[in-house]
Amino acid sequence: MATIFTRIAAGEIPSYKVAESEDFYAFLDINPLAPGHTLVIPRNVEDDYIFNLDEKTYEGLWAFARKVAQAIKAAVPCKRVGVAVLGMEVPHTHIHLVPLQTEGDLDFRKERPVVTDEQKAAIAKAILAEYEKLA
Repeated sequence: MATIFTRIAAGEIPSYKVAESEDFYAFLDINPLAPGHTLVIPRNVEDDYIFNLDEKTYEGLWAFARKVAQAIKAAVPCKRVGVAVLGMEVPHTHIHLVPLQTEGDLDFRKERPVVTDEQKAAIAKAILAEYEKLA
């Protein structure tokens, strides 16, 4: 059975897409740590542990995530884009890219900001535009 992330990348479940390629997909987290918090996934590999990925997928995922992070940094006011790989809640490898003002912004236990659907749509559009400039 396909994971929720596979279904999102396939367009079966709506998402706020910020970037995509044939092998990878990036979309806004529905419960973000900060506006612009993005998840980056491999499209065709549902393994839940990043270090189980074959070398080509692993390296490709990080290269794709790097471009997405650059797009986030250009589109969302932040000092840095933080990275976390947890993968405990959804059994599908995913990289969290989080716009940061401080290191504490990457604390998954903190209260989450309210980001409206309209704000998410605008942020996704801005990140996608920046990503397309890099492609």
